[in-house]
Amino acid sequence: MLFVMISGMGINCANAQTSAPSLEITATGSQESAQSILTPTKILQGEELLNKLGSTLGATLANELGVSATGYGAGSSRPVIRGLEGSRVQILQNGLSVGDVSNISQDHAVGNNLQNAHQVEILRGAAALLYGSGSSGGLVNVVNDRILTNLPDRPTGAINTSYETVNNGRAGSLEVDGAYGSVAVHVDTAINNANNYTIPGSSTQSQGEPPGGWTVPPDGNGGNNYTGKLPNSFSNQNNLGVGVSYIGQNGYTGVSVERLNNNYGIPTPEGGSINQSQNRYDLQHQTRDPFSGFSSFKFSAANTNYNHTEFTNAGEAASVWKNIANEARLELAHNPIAGWKGTVGAQFTASSLNAAEVGTGSYAIVPPTKTNSSALFWIEEGKWNALQGSLGVRYNNVGQNPNLGTELIPQPTIDPIGLTPNINLQNRAFNLLSYSAGGLWNYMSGHGVGVAYTVSQRAPSAQELYSYGAHESTATFDIGNPNLNKETSHNLEFNIQKTSGLLRGKASLYANRFNNYIYGYYTGSYINGGDANGFNVVVAQQAAATIKGIEGELTYNWREKGLGARIFGDASQGSFDAGGNLPLQPAPRLGAEIAHEKNGWLANATYIYSFQQNRLASWEQGPAPSYNLLNAGIAYTEKINAVNWTLFMNLKNLLNEQIRYATTPMAVRLYAPQPGRSVMVGLRGTF
Repeated sequence: MLFVMISGMGINCANAQTSAPSLEITATGSQESAQSILTPTKILQGEELLNKLGSTLGATLANELGVSATGYGAGSSRPVIRGLEGSRVQILQNGLSVGDVSNISQDHAVGNNLQNAHQVEILRGAAALLYGSGSSGGLVNVVNDRILTNLPDRPTGAINTSYETVNNGRAGSLEVDGAYGSVAVHVDTAINNANNYTIPGSSTQSQGEPPGGWTVPPDGNGGNNYTGKLPNSFSNQNNLGVGVSYIGQNGYTGVSVERLNNNYGIPTPEGGSINQSQNRYDLQHQTRDPFSGFSSFKFSAANTNYNHTEFTNAGEAASVWKNIANEARLELAHNPIAGWKGTVGAQFTASSLNAAEVGTGSYAIVPPTKTNSSALFWIEEGKWNALQGSLGVRYNNVGQNPNLGTELIPQPTIDPIGLTPNINLQNRAFNLLSYSAGGLWNYMSGHGVGVAYTVSQRAPSAQELYSYGAHESTATFDIGNPNLNKETSHNLEFNIQKTSGLLRGKASLYANRFNNYIYGYYTGSYINGGDANGFNVVVAQQAAATIKGIEGELTYNWREKGLGARIFGDASQGSFDAGGNLPLQPAPRLGAEIAHEKNGWLANATYIYSFQQNRLASWEQGPAPSYNLLNAGIAYTEKINAVNWTLFMNLKNLLNEQIRYATTPMAVRLYAPQPGRSVMVGLRGTF
């Protein structure tokens, strides 16, 4: 969601999280400033993060340059970066994979809770190669500091509570840090419960004529058109996390455990809900100055046990998804050599995915598949007077190994092409080589121009290779392709930025060329009969494609006391080289923000205009309508004894506009707009 609660200008005294120990996981030392990165990146932290925080990761980041969001109601939303989503945008927690299945389908929620996050990073280019080779869109890392890296000199913590009118939303969070000798302890918990939200107008968008090559299935719209509350748009989530670390003079060693529960609705014509749960265990170790010539050695590992059950509108279990993931990584950072500093390391992951229908004649939607990956990476960044440079390379070996004994049971007749189950469950192995190079010329103090070139290779996922079955939440019958090849992107980017003075700005121009771009093709056929009656048949295919885009912003006295202003805009468009548009492409946007901070008061207003998106794939129905989004907020901070209290009110979608994201599949976009006008009030305190 494109919600901005309060300006990111920040009230420094109001947020104890700004002084909490922070885990530095970006080995290139990337910051938002051009002085330490060569490709655009963003770090949300402190007051800015709190003020932009939404119930999902997509909602939190949707207003950043080049970032939009998917929108499956209030429970599931992932970031879409420069027209790319899913497996092309890797989601991490403290530098390791989040371990969920949100990259498979937009209705699957990201497996983390943001209410106690301390920092959210968006990385691209060489920095992204530290963590994965397939993140051609970018990489998002959520840092929660659950494993403390420094000893607090006194107990610290934060409490936050809020209420929202549009969905009767009640949220609260608490975290406490403390130390006992050389042992640091962290505890956090959060609850966020929201009922079905109110929508402007009616739920179903006027659809017009079906696009060429696409067939409207019988009763495919569900025969329902709602006003007021949108059914199955609720969200209820809670989590509990505990971390313990031993901190010595030369480093630290820590462990943490987290339990996450999430029950949310799926607002499609068929309706339904998902009940998600996850257990996560983390281990982190760092030694500073381990031996001559090297500044740091880091080891981290995580085990994640994830599962969710998809329910029909009648409350009956329809399918079960499970993923068990293990990951470990080693990083060794060296001291500067001839102006270069960098990191070399290795990473190993192993996951087991299984998705199966529930009930009589149960069958595998995705057969039990083990995915193993081993990688080596090397990242360097150098600076010589006015020039900067970066280099990165990553080699990955990925193996997809399905259970060859799995029986895929034929499903109801697919009319009119009569597809049969894909029984070619062959093991696949992929060798991936990704690399990046960039340069920046600081032609005068605070001014720079740069160029970066990144090649990123991605192996097809288990779902893209082997799926065969109905997916209720997307109203599709998904069919994989075991003959898919690796996907390769070639991204060239030019940027210019001014990073000093009252007036600052940055702009980027980029082109991303794909070989073997993997996408889900709507065949125009649909299931005829059974529980999946009317579901569209979607087949995994590959083709050459290109995404081109531009983005930029100008700021005046931004995030400083007094009056500040910001104007911004972004646009990207993807197309197949053979003709036609890529699916799920975001619409161009323009926006402006104004904010004022004085004597503990902070007030702001944000306006975003999203253009109509009529450059759709041949099977998409539209257009996705334009909209005007107006948000505003006011907050007051007062220190009482040792606690900084902030009372805030946020006004969202003041114009009560219908907002339908072009980045969301038709099953939801045509039926379920985003929430209408709302008021959120809350109180937070830090000590």
